[in-house]
Amino acid sequence: MAPDLRIVVASENPGKCREIGRILVGYSVLSLDGFDPVAFPEEGGDYALNAREKAVAAARSTGLPCVADDSGLEVESMGGAPGPYSARYGGPGLDDPGRVERMLEELAGVAPPRFARFYCVAACGWPDGTSETAEGACEGVILEAPRGESGFGYDPIFQPQGFDLAMAEIDQEEKDRLSHRGRAFRALEPAMARRIRPD
Repeated sequence: MAPDLRIVVASENPGKCREIGRILVGYSVLSLDGFDPVAFPEEGGDYALNAREKAVAAARSTGLPCVADDSGLEVESMGGAPGPYSARYGGPGLDDPGRVERMLEELAGVAPPRFARFYCVAACGWPDGTSETAEGACEGVILEAPRGESGFGYDPIFQPQGFDLAMAEIDQEEKDRLSHRGRAFRALEPAMARRIRPD
């Protein structure tokens, strides 16, 4: 019998779903659309715990293996903040451009280079409650103004190490190769394959 290669992305962020779908080549990557709503645990300050809990909650709800990640932008001059709280940085009600603007205001007095990194823990959860995790990071600097139209989150103000472009100016294939999320999910895939394709 051929293996069931369906994987559900435990996220309501369509940009993240598309990105993970491009990274996990060879799998049938599904969004949560069409499944019953999943009650996700409240996220805290631990990347790995957040990713595992989201993946397992979705796997138990859907009955299929589910992948999730928890990622954040860690700015050196901010003591590693906002880190796991990146999606909520600046308070409730801010969208991605609002959080970018808030960060640039906070960093206005910090001279370049303003070192930072994107960090990610990716997880695959199973309906039996078990999970696997892997991590990835992308080093770089925070720019003085947003650039580019692609990507999401903090991509317009993050310039990866070795590039003259913001993450939001880099084409998707190259971004998937160098991004923290791409590195984490590629590191996770062998553990997924051992259970999904046990040849």
